[in-house]
Amino acid sequence: MRLLQLSHSDLTRGVEALRKAFRVEAPLPERDHFVFGPLPAGAALDLSAANTRLSAKSVIYPASEKMLRVSLDPAKEDHHVYREADKDYSPRAVLGIRPCDARAFTLVKPNFDNREYRDPYWVRSYECSTFVGLACKSPCSTCFCTSAGGGPFDTAGLDVLLAESGEGFIAQVLTEKGEALAAAAGWSAAAPEGAEAALSAMKAEADARIVSRIETEKIPGKTILSLFDAPFWDDAAFACINCGACTYLCPTCWCFDIQDEAHENEGVRMRNWDSCMFPLFTLHGSGHNPRPNKTARVRQRFMHKLKYYGDKYGGGIHCTGCGRCVTHCPVNIDIRRIASLMNGYEPDNACAL
Repeated sequence: MRLLQLSHSDLTRGVEALRKAFRVEAPLPERDHFVFGPLPAGAALDLSAANTRLSAKSVIYPASEKMLRVSLDPAKEDHHVYREADKDYSPRAVLGIRPCDARAFTLVKPNFDNREYRDPYWVRSYECSTFVGLACKSPCSTCFCTSAGGGPFDTAGLDVLLAESGEGFIAQVLTEKGEALAAAAGWSAAAPEGAEAALSAMKAEADARIVSRIETEKIPGKTILSLFDAPFWDDAAFACINCGACTYLCPTCWCFDIQDEAHENEGVRMRNWDSCMFPLFTLHGSGHNPRPNKTARVRQRFMHKLKYYGDKYGGGIHCTGCGRCVTHCPVNIDIRRIASLMNGYEPDNACAL
């Protein structure tokens, strides 16, 4: 790790310099919130957002993505032959990503890049990206990242981490990708003596601001069947309207559907985000649906986040504690409350909301 000192003007000049070697993506204002997207030419980097409404997962894993193209014109010799859709895997700089969203990519990676399966679209997009994070000095009241394995100054998944300090930033350069980005941006001024201690103090202060937590310590020791048959799921799912907001906002949800679409003599194969909250998600061609009601779907979501993922990938939960699902659920279903029920449940004990 190397520490650099950046002024606000250094940051601005650096962003402009990065455009020569990188596609630059950053938080962009959209009505009353922020979303990640390509930073328009000449636009200043806006780091005022506490967090974006949608996570940064769309940078690597778009909500809708063309996978293959096909010509349906019978006059063409190679019609009905699929070809990979054009994609841009040139270097990309993702600026201003919060630590919870950067850490999410490390939790999603075992699904898209493992010994058995390697999703070429996700892997190529991830590998061409360099992540410049922004530490959270004032976390939101719904953040619980410190009990989910991360923290406001967590560096997992990041190449550079910026922390506001005085009239500028202390930059932690964490990886070789980060070094290459810093060089391209022209950031080279070493941080002054005492910067590391200042970072530690800021981190401790930010950690202390997070008072919300998720309780999952006992869940790994419980059997799947005991939790699956727990009596609290009907009550937990009662208010759910299966809108899917929690899954679309979540930085670690990865479910998708693949559809072929045609218009005139052209066709495309699309990959679109999907949601385990939707009735059609598990509907078989035979008409059978193994999750026919909302209780089964709500149970699947929380069991996957808090139990199945850890059992399959060797510990931890499939949640970064960003709090988006808590903030935006229209009927106030709270993952922290469900986790508490799962964590404290014993088959011989009565357990209710």
